[in-house]
Amino acid sequence: MADVPSEAPEHCPGTQSENAGKASACAGCPNQSLCSSGAARQPDPGIALVKERLSLVQNKLLILSGKGGVGKSTVASLLSRCLAANNPDRNVGVLDIDICGPSQPRVLGVLGEQVHQSGSGWSPVYIEDNLSLMSIGFLLSSPSDAVIWRGPKKNGMIRQFLSEVDWGNLDYLILDTPPGTSDEHLSATSYLKGAGITGAIIITTPPQVALLDVRKEIDFCRKVNVPILGVIENMSIFVCPKCKNTAEIFPASTGGARAMSNELNVEFLGSIPLDPLLARCCDEGKNFLTEIPNSPTVSTLNGICKRIVQKCEEEKENCPNNSQ
Repeated sequence: MADVPSEAPEHCPGTQSENAGKASACAGCPNQSLCSSGAARQPDPGIALVKERLSLVQNKLLILSGKGGVGKSTVASLLSRCLAANNPDRNVGVLDIDICGPSQPRVLGVLGEQVHQSGSGWSPVYIEDNLSLMSIGFLLSSPSDAVIWRGPKKNGMIRQFLSEVDWGNLDYLILDTPPGTSDEHLSATSYLKGAGITGAIIITTPPQVALLDVRKEIDFCRKVNVPILGVIENMSIFVCPKCKNTAEIFPASTGGARAMSNELNVEFLGSIPLDPLLARCCDEGKNFLTEIPNSPTVSTLNGICKRIVQKCEEEKENCPNNSQ
């Protein structure tokens, strides 16, 4: 499907409409001639390529957040490590599609690694025997290089990642997305619709300012028919690494993520404390699960991952097409 630029008219009929390029709202749109020709209504060949490539991936999980700074990438890395560590026979892949802010190479401890190409496609970078990662961060000459791309180029990169990375057999593919509901999210959901999206996990923090944007993320998932596995509240309380006392740094003035989840009829998966030792491990690329195994955060993560595995099984039963 052709990309409709940001300058598209407010009442654009959509590229799949019979009135595409012919409606009065289309006047002056840069895509008017393309849409009116009918070419934009042709199926995107990338969808079939992605479906074929991901045919051996059992579960595809989107990690979403409405607002930046809520620890989405940190939680994505923790969930991937936890899923892999809890079952050595379980293969987990992480795809970092936060094109402009790829942080997974650092938090997973493989900053500076290189990806290699073979006849079967790009080979992801392995963190553990059963945990691998692909990120645009591996393709930059320096971690400080800015990625200054418009939407179509970002979309093309996501299609490459989804159709050209040789993941092999995966039990879980975790997609770490940027905050919001824009190009990257639309591209991922469009290309994955043939392969099946198991569900989305939405990350938030307790304050109302974060919860307001999470409501938009939930609305996005429902509009594009992505199942919502649940909501995780990050930075719920502060845990002092010395005395182990707790304090509420970000007060949940409206009841936090649990109250919002109940109101919007989505499952609340759990709360992850604000732990400075966790932040340090992420900065240094160390595995928090093995560095601080007795942390209450680890037991919380194990409970959340156990429920995610159960939810994925439930989604397979409810929608067999999600199991490729």
